[in-house]
Amino acid sequence: MVSPTTTSSPALAQVLDPALDDLGVHLHEHGGTLRVFSHAADAVDVVIFDADDLDWATATLPLQRRERGIWEITSELLVAGARYALRASGPFGSGNIFNPQTLLLDPYARGIVSGGFGDWRSVVVDRGFDWGDVRKPAVPLDRTVIYEAHVKGMTKRHPGVPAALHGTYAGLAHPAMIEHFLDLGVTTIELLPIHAFASEPRLLQLGLDNYWGYNTLGFFAPHAAYATDQARREGPDAVLREVKGMVKLLHQAGLEVILDVVYNHTAEEGIGGPRSSLRGLDNRAYYRQQDDGTYIDVTGCGNSVNTATDAGARLVLDSLRYWARDVQIDGFRFDLATTLGRDDQHRFTPDHPLLRAIAEDPELADTKKIAEPWDVGMGGWQTGNFGDGWHEWNDRYRDRVRNFWLSDVDYARRASTAPVGIGGFATRLAGSSNTFSAERGPLASINFVTAHDGFTLNDLVSYDVKHNLGNGEHNRDGADTNRSFNHGAEGATDDERILATRRKAMRNLMGTLLLSAGIPMITAGDEFGRTQRGNNNAYCHDSALTWLSWEHRPWQRDLFAHVRRLIELRAENPALRPIRFARLDEETPSASVMEWYDERGETMSGERWNDPAHRTLQYVAASTPEFEEFNRILLIVHGNETPVDVRLPLIDGVSRYVSLWSSAEESPSSEKPVLAPGDIVPTPPTSMHLFRAE
Repeated sequence: MVSPTTTSSPALAQVLDPALDDLGVHLHEHGGTLRVFSHAADAVDVVIFDADDLDWATATLPLQRRERGIWEITSELLVAGARYALRASGPFGSGNIFNPQTLLLDPYARGIVSGGFGDWRSVVVDRGFDWGDVRKPAVPLDRTVIYEAHVKGMTKRHPGVPAALHGTYAGLAHPAMIEHFLDLGVTTIELLPIHAFASEPRLLQLGLDNYWGYNTLGFFAPHAAYATDQARREGPDAVLREVKGMVKLLHQAGLEVILDVVYNHTAEEGIGGPRSSLRGLDNRAYYRQQDDGTYIDVTGCGNSVNTATDAGARLVLDSLRYWARDVQIDGFRFDLATTLGRDDQHRFTPDHPLLRAIAEDPELADTKKIAEPWDVGMGGWQTGNFGDGWHEWNDRYRDRVRNFWLSDVDYARRASTAPVGIGGFATRLAGSSNTFSAERGPLASINFVTAHDGFTLNDLVSYDVKHNLGNGEHNRDGADTNRSFNHGAEGATDDERILATRRKAMRNLMGTLLLSAGIPMITAGDEFGRTQRGNNNAYCHDSALTWLSWEHRPWQRDLFAHVRRLIELRAENPALRPIRFARLDEETPSASVMEWYDERGETMSGERWNDPAHRTLQYVAASTPEFEEFNRILLIVHGNETPVDVRLPLIDGVSRYVSLWSSAEESPSSEKPVLAPGDIVPTPPTSMHLFRAE
């Protein structure tokens, strides 16, 4: 534990109040010591249960009150494997919801077991594990390619993974999966939530489940349902070892592991929802609410964790430290991160003590920190505002890229011209300098076209509207504005012309993503064009709809080859992955100096940037070497459905252009034709073409 007296960060010192140290159970030779926070309680007990019968309480022990709302007990009964729950009593009044009969989870429990919904017990876990000489891969930011995946969905149907490992942590680290990741070329696996979570009662009543896992039950315990049957039979110790084993094997292969973490709300939902942990211990300290106890819900999930309190902020930071240190996790993607940065007046500030503490904590220094920079409260959209040390999902990038290749093209079919020119698209291609400050640079942007939430890549080019009837909400859920384009038929079709156009659109989207400045994120299955049949909110489907299929048609294998080739080209050409923005009239190390030409090979004029009739450009990026050799690329982007002849520009120091990749090809070519400055490149409708300029 880092003491506030040893750090120069005021924000970190504020969050690391020593009174809140060592919460949860800590084992020693005389059993274990349990420390629990509840400022409002007037009594807290720990109830010990039989190892096999979760209804058989074998002992009830009172905790002693210490300073600053800490309750503590040392007992020889608190040993590894012990099942326990908490009970808390306290005063009635607005904001307090005490019931001394309710069995509560320890917020710091490293293991959770259940006999059924609402029947949960905390478990004392032996945290020992032999990591050997395996270390975190520490992939440089500019070389990072994120792959967003679901533990269960990745392997549930994989024929190369043994049946006993389907849908499990162990399955994700099986050689067949590692081979896929390495063959594709991604560097960093971002897992949808693996913190223990529960399905909402309303979903269970519909015969559905919370598949994505954004409904956290405990911030320290792994979700047991993703462990193998054997590990689950052996108990939480074995489940945690399986998680650590997965991380170890992925690290051995050079792959990072990022967790999607949900600290903004919990599975306790709104007032009247389950009372499983925080609500029963100290509702006022842990949840945002009005003076009368009414919840302030800025998450849309019924409650909002109050990180403006010492206890709330510390709970988040301690959880992060545990996963980074004990489980060797390489980074975190923070769901609805704006909520975490709201102060005691519920206003977002980038200087929030918790946000700064996360960025400045030495224990988290080697982790990647990615914000989903919005929530549903007032002032909730904060893209670009999270400050140093943070990366952010760039929704502006997603929307502009989708518009350019899809909805603009759809509009042009009906109106003869697109609604906008190419300028906004070019800004996103070059790193979104209008969103992220020069100090933060292009790597502050997590570029994405799809994510778990929304259409898959294939569905994005195949559906104009969502098809979510299977969710049980009469198609009301999920986004209505998708910026998608079905290219002439809604969903499945046998029209080869339409299918070919869709395939090219997918290549354009992937090409843009992997050739843009910033950090790219691919959604699992998009590399081979998976579909969810038009469902853009498949959070409640734990079925073949969401599990990846590994039986691929020739066009899917071709798409995979394109994505693999693009990732290779990104790695080979540092001009495509600048660390800093270039500055006018000065040389900036590890930046890319960008030049823009039109289809005639002439410098792009001001009026052409925004002219909807001119959606063709040549993008030239030249690296400013700091750690790698000089490199220069040229990318042709053509956003109209009519072909065009493009004249390659005359540039000082460039004697030839080597063709590297084209989205017009169904399968990526191994040939590398060489062209000269001034040569004409026949460019098919809506396509991209990448060259190395030498």
